[in-house]
This record gives sequence, structure tokens and C-alpha cells, in this order.
Amino acid sequence: MKSAVHELLRQYYAVESQFQQGSYDKCVTAIRERNKDDMAAVTATIFSHAQVAKKNMLVTMLIDHLWSNEPGLTDELATTLNELTSLNRSEHSRVALRARQVLIAAHQPAYELRHNQMESIFLSAVDMYGHDFHPENLQKLIMSETSIFDILHDFFYHSNKAVCNAALEVYVRRAYISYELTCLQLLELSGEISVIHFQFLLPSSHPNRIPHNKRRAEASSELSESSLTLTNCQRTGCMAAFESFSQFEQYADEMLDLLEDLSSPAVVSPKVLEAVESGSESRLSTSINISMSVGDGRANADELQKQSEPIYILSVGIKDNGDTDDSTLSRMFGGFCNSNREELANRGIRRVTFAVLVRRQFPKFFTYRRRDNFTEDRIYRHLEPAMAFQLELNRMRTYDLEALPTSNQKMHVYLGKAKVAKGQEVTDCRFFVRSIIRHSDLITKEASFEYLQNEAERVLLEAMDELEVAFSHPQAKRTDCNHIFLNFVPTVIMDAAKIEESVTNMVMRYGPRLWKLRVLQAELKMTIRPSPNSKMTNVRLCLANDSGYSLDIWVYKEVTDPKTGVIKFEAYGNKQGPMHGLPISTPYVTKDYLQQKRFQAQSVGTTYVYDIPDMFRQMTEKLWKEFIKEWPAEQLTIPSKVMDSVELVLEGDDHLVEQKRLPGENNIGMIAWRLTLHTPEYPSGRDIIVIANDITYLIGSFGPREDIVFCLASELARKLKIPRIYIAANSGARIGLAEEIKQLFRVAWEDPEEPDKGFKYLYLTPEDFTKVSAMNSVHAILIDDEGEPRYKITDIIGKDDGLGVENLRYAGMIAGETSQAYKEVVTISMVTCRAIGIGSYLVRLGQRVIQIENSHIILTGYIALNKLLGREVYASNNQLGGIQIMYNNGISHKTDPRDLDGIYTILKWLSYVPKDKLSPVPFIKSVDPIDREIDYMPTKAPYDPRWMLAGRQNPNCGVWTCPFVWNPCWSDSC
Repeated sequence: MKSAVHELLRQYYAVESQFQQGSYDKCVTAIRERNKDDMAAVTATIFSHAQVAKKNMLVTMLIDHLWSNEPGLTDELATTLNELTSLNRSEHSRVALRARQVLIAAHQPAYELRHNQMESIFLSAVDMYGHDFHPENLQKLIMSETSIFDILHDFFYHSNKAVCNAALEVYVRRAYISYELTCLQLLELSGEISVIHFQFLLPSSHPNRIPHNKRRAEASSELSESSLTLTNCQRTGCMAAFESFSQFEQYADEMLDLLEDLSSPAVVSPKVLEAVESGSESRLSTSINISMSVGDGRANADELQKQSEPIYILSVGIKDNGDTDDSTLSRMFGGFCNSNREELANRGIRRVTFAVLVRRQFPKFFTYRRRDNFTEDRIYRHLEPAMAFQLELNRMRTYDLEALPTSNQKMHVYLGKAKVAKGQEVTDCRFFVRSIIRHSDLITKEASFEYLQNEAERVLLEAMDELEVAFSHPQAKRTDCNHIFLNFVPTVIMDAAKIEESVTNMVMRYGPRLWKLRVLQAELKMTIRPSPNSKMTNVRLCLANDSGYSLDIWVYKEVTDPKTGVIKFEAYGNKQGPMHGLPISTPYVTKDYLQQKRFQAQSVGTTYVYDIPDMFRQMTEKLWKEFIKEWPAEQLTIPSKVMDSVELVLEGDDHLVEQKRLPGENNIGMIAWRLTLHTPEYPSGRDIIVIANDITYLIGSFGPREDIVFCLASELARKLKIPRIYIAANSGARIGLAEEIKQLFRVAWEDPEEPDKGFKYLYLTPEDFTKVSAMNSVHAILIDDEGEPRYKITDIIGKDDGLGVENLRYAGMIAGETSQAYKEVVTISMVTCRAIGIGSYLVRLGQRVIQIENSHIILTGYIALNKLLGREVYASNNQLGGIQIMYNNGISHKTDPRDLDGIYTILKWLSYVPKDKLSPVPFIKSVDPIDREIDYMPTKAPYDPRWMLAGRQNPNCGVWTCPFVWNPCWSDSC
């Protein structure tokens, strides 16, 4: 049975994997090419894929059957499930998601095995000392890389009291691993219920410690020499586990009394504090030598309490059978906090956290804070508050957050919606994925780097897995600029430069998947030492890929401002990023206008128009790198500035002016630039004119003003006799409607009872005609029909220009201009996304065409053609003008997978032509020697002429035959 199910899964993947690359038409073409001699196989594959929805239901059920009924995943089955997760089309998302969930669950050891292992550790720690235990023996649990919180709470109720105490201590030490525990003691309530009482200091990076840092910086020298009161960065907690909520209510007052009686203000030596913050004291120290001033401390306790914030934390574990839903639990806990609100406030309780403990499940956390008047903090639902600051949730305060369920408890996923004024639409939605990476002490530099590299990559993959799951959320399609944050807790001995190199390689390796998930920003936080004896430094690696083609990486270190005590970002090295000088608590910036435009363009499969000049800059730098690599002995360097650009802006209706303006300030859907490129052929610079559609402005359609910009820019290229480049992403000529008439016109039907018989004319009532007559939007004649006066519409003009036939006149103008440019200058076009109608004519009338994969060049859409033909002949625009059509029939001369590659092709082609019509062909030193022998000899029999030009391997001996053209320079599309 298992093998049969496995075989079905493999057959499913064998079929559906053939429909992953590009459009449906491209996939079908590829299948036909692979099976030229077996059209029956092609037909079977296509018919099978046509029933993909039904197959998805079956495959999902089969996966569930295997997971629930089989003891474990074999290597072969795991491999097949991994293959299923690689299916990236939306129609396969359900199967890929289920396979991914099963794989995540399968990697976790069996619950019983983990439970027995943990019990063995607890019992061995206790047995060594009879009924006592030693904390060092529990370090394996405290520092475990695997999740333990789904098992640990079982031991809160163990029959051995010492094990109960050990479990509570492990929980506190694990949950508060990033804090400095200054005191920890185990006690009992009157009913022999174990209670753990603990005190800790907030880490220096904690957001609630910043006010203290400021006061500390401003402290007098006299205070610094004696002692430093740390009330505002100290917390005191108390935790106990109860059999039921009613049992907790019975002992609640006793817990509060115990918490208050055992607490005292801590007076910490400045030397000790500095040692803690510098890292010379181990994070795992069971105690820190903090002097408790019994005399002066007690005397000033009341005064300190009045001046400081509440510091007491109450953690309550409640055993549950799992039948109670979250809303019921929240109301129950909220009712307790509400009825005891005043007493909790008077006793200085800062927060109350209830942990619902269900066997085989992770605890469910419900947190109630004093700042919220002891109502639930929903953002911390099911999140241990002690761990929350490491996730830096406060940096997401500009968003309304919704915590999403995850199958991996180490991952925390939030759906953020930007906070806007009441009544405004939310346009910025994004996923935030956050995780904490823990490990025991790392010793050698090599081992630490290897662990960081492997662990960071594993966690990144898990984060992407959880993000895939989150995309099943109803609002996932609205998300953009998704963010991943990884906090690497252990100290690593290595250089920050090595981290940057490693992370860059990792991101490049998973770039396509990150792009598919719209992960445009990421952040890695860690603590490093350049050498074993050097001081620790908190470092952050921030990555951004907002444009979609350029990965920006900035490295910062955290430094404390000596005047304000605020911890800030400071550039690590000479490269200053956008966060340089800002506090580390700076919230994430919501999506700006430019990023919204980018999202619009990227959603339809193209690049935002104002990113095009930067793409030319990047690819010019790439040309220089290749040139320098070819001539290492020349010791060449890339010019400090490889490109200058100025935008050509329409002024009036008849001329362009050179202007520097910010991206996105255009009010016309056609943009033009004059670029000066400092290339290896022309280091002093060569000029080109670049014209591009803005697809985010009225879907890139051509109106009169767009046509004027195009025409004037092309005329300028002809005047200067320099190349003209056109980046096409448009929807053809603009066909609009006069909205003022659309709302008013009426129809005179041939038969009002049967509209199918047609209409006689369109008309306006006298009242409506009066409203629009002054606008000159419509021409009409007054008639009398059906016993009432009517204004019969003869012409609709519209108050706005560029709605109708005038666009056709201007379209003819730019077509003629392109024909003239063809004769006088170099004209190269690149089609990205689509070129429709007049857009396709402009492309075809140029000399060379580059077509980006998944773009199409068409006159009319497939839907309109199907209506005209009366049946479904075409399934997509790619069948009419995709690369498999236009490249194969010679319309397109080159295809590239990305816009960036297309720009590179443009620059390569330009390297073969003069900078202007009057200049000679550029000549640079060639790496191909003039006196090189040509090995290939033409035969009398028919042969491929490309063998002579580009060379080939000798079929007899396998040796490469040297061709007429040096191989790296060969391009058959120039």
C-alpha cells in the first residue's frame, strides 16, 4: 500500500513539474520539444494537468494518509515530499504546503522519545544528590537546540518533588537566558505547591532600559564612585504551576504576598554592572556578585518603589485538557485581572502571564499588562514575554499586528498592517518572520563560523517554509516588502566582513524563492568578538532588495551614546547605511510612495520605470569588471562614476527640458533620459537617449502627452546622432470615456421591453444637457420624442484631452518618427511585460528587439480575438506574441530571463557601434590575437555555418576546434 501511494505521488510530481517554468504555453512547447516522436505522451500529460484541481485533493489526502498511518518517513518518501515542496505555481500551493508541513513535523523527534530523554536527565540530576540537584547538570536542557517547551511543563506535575523544582528552574533559566539572573530560589506555598522566585536585570539593549541608560549617563561622579540604583532595570518574578484555574485563585493572594515579601531593591556596584554589560560575566552564571545593601537598601525601599516603575512579574501555569478555546481562556483570565486590577496595581505588578499547559502541546500564553490596565496584550498571545524583546516586536509598532499560527514554534510570524488615520485605506501589508537562534558556548573561530553559517541557513529555510504556510492567509496577496529577522544569541568569534560574504552567498543561493515570497528586507543580529580576548560587539547585518535587482547590504554595530545613553546604529566600516546614527529601537518604516509604485510594476512582471537608469549603471559596472578581468596586467580600475543621467521633462507641448527631479514625480506615462555612460570603449563617456513607459501610470497606455514625449526624445536622438533605446511596457493607445457623460446619458430603445432589438440613439435630458453644455463635452440636437424634449447625442468629445481618436493621430506620428530614426540612428527596443498595439509597432519598427521571457508583443488581446472568432482558440497572450512566437519568427533578436539581463545585452550591443553617427567604430585592445590560427575547416557536405563562426567540439576526438570568431565574443543575435 505504501509503495503504491508513493508511486502515485511520484507520478503526480513527474507531470506537474513540467508546468513550473514560465507560462502554460511555454511549458507545453517545451513538452512537445521533448516528446517530438511521442505525441500521445504529450496529450496524456496535458490532459492530466487539466485535472490538477482534482489531483490536488487526492494527493493531499494521500500525504495525510501516509503521515497518520505510517511509522515514519523513508528517505525515498522524504525525497518525493521535498520535490513536491518545489512546486511553485499557485495551483500547486495546497500540495506544496501540506508536503512542507509534514516534512517540518517529521524532523521533530517522537514525543515519547523526547519525554523519556528529558525525564532521564532530570532523574539523573536528582539522583546524584539524593533529593537535590545541581544546575550544571541541567545545562543540556537549558541550552538544547531543539524545542523543549512542549514537554517541559509535563514535569511541573511530576511525582518527584525535586523533579518539579528542577523543571521550574530549567524553564526560568531557558526563558530568561538572555537576561542576567541575579537571584533564584525555590519555595513552596502552603499547599506544597512549588514556587520559583527570581530576580534579573534587563539587558542593555532592552527597550525598557533606555530611560535608565540616559539617567546613568547623566549620573554624577559621586554616585558613580559609590553605587548605582538599578530599580528601573531590575525585575522580580514569581512562577508556579497549578492543576486548575480555580486552584490558582485559591493561592493567588499567597503568591502575591510571597512575591512582595522576598523582594528588595538591589544596589549594584558599577564595576559589576560594567562587567555584565561588557560580557565578562557569563550569560549562564547562576549568580552575579551583587551586593544587597540590607541597611540603606531597606531604608530607602519605599522611596525607590514610589519613584520607579512597577517591577513585579507574575507567571502562572494552568493545566488544561485542551478542550477550551482561546477566547474562553482569554475571558477567564481577563475576568480575574479585571476584578483584581486595583490590588495588582497597588502591589506593583507589572504584568501577569498565564501559561495554559496542555500535554503534547506548546504552552499557550496570555499576557495582561498594567500599562494596558490589565487587559490582554494580543500581540504576545502564545509568546513567552521573556523572549519577546529578543524578537524586537517594539520595532513593529507602526503596524497593527496579527500573530499567525506556525507549525514551527521557533518561528514567529506576524501579519502587519500599517497604522493609518481613521477612514483611510491600508495600502501597506507585510509579513514579519522572526526567530531566535541559540546554542551553547562556541570555542574556536572556525567552528563558530561553520555553526553560524549552517544554522543561519537552516533557520532561513525554516523561515521561508513558514512564510509559505502564511501565504494561505486571505490577505496574503496584499503583502509586499516582507521581512525576516534572525537573532543569533551566542557570541561568535569572527570578523564582520566574513559574515557579510557568507550571508550574501546564502541570499543569492535562495534569491528566487525569497523574491517569490516577496521578502525584500532581512536583518541578522549577533554578538561577535574579532578575537578570543577582544571585547564583544553587537552587530547587525541589514539586507534590502527593494528594487528587485540590486541587493544592498549594510553592517552596523551597536554603540551607546555617551550623552544620552541611547543605543544607536553605527556603520561598521566606511559604508554608511540608512540606519546610521538612528536608535536601535527605530521602528520599521512603512511603505513609501516609491515602493508602492515598485510593487505595482513588479506585480505585472516588470521593473519600475525610475529604476531603469540604475540598472544601466549596474550593468556598466559589470562591463568594467569583465574588461578588467580580461586585462589583469593593465591594473585598471572602475571609474568612480560610470554614469550620469538627466531626465527629459516635457515643458508646454512642444519641447523637452533637462531636469533633475525625484523618482515618481511624473504626471505623464512616458519617461525619457539622456544618459552618459563611461564604458570601457568610451571611458570619457558616450550619450544615449532612453525612452520608457511607466506602467504604473494608466497601465502604461499612450495618450497625446506620452506620444509627444516619445517623439521629442526620439527627435533629440536624431539631432545628436546618438543611439535611441526604448524600454516597452505598455497597453497600447489609450481609449477613455468621458466620465461626465457616462453618468448622465440615456438610451432610446427600439423596444424597451426587449433591449436585444437594439437602440435608436443616445440622449440627454434638458436638465443634464445644461450641466455639461458649458464643458463642450458633447454635441447634441434638440428633438421631441415620446412626448418629451430630448438632446440626441451626435458627438461625445469629453472635457479631458486624450480620450479617443486623437490618440490614433498621435500614434501615427510616433510610428513615423520611429521609421525615420531607424534610418538615421541606432534604435534598440526591449520588451518587458507587454507591448500592445502602437507599442508593438514601435518595437517592430526599430532595428533590434530584446524580449524578456514571459513578455508578449501583440496587437490585440486573446480574449478579444476569441470573441471575434466565436470560440476559445487562444488561451493566453503568450500564444500570440510570446518568445516562442516572436523569437522563432525573427521579430525578437534576443531573449533574456530578466530585465537586468536585457539591459546588459543593450550595453553589449552598443559596445559594437560608434558613440554617434559621425564617429568611427570603437576600437579597444582585443584579447584575441590577430595571428591566431583558425582550426575549423568547412566541408563540402552541408554544415552549420555557426560551427565556422563560433567553433565546436570535434566529434571524433572531442577537441575544441578554434573558430573564426573568438568564442567569448560570439553572439548570433547582433
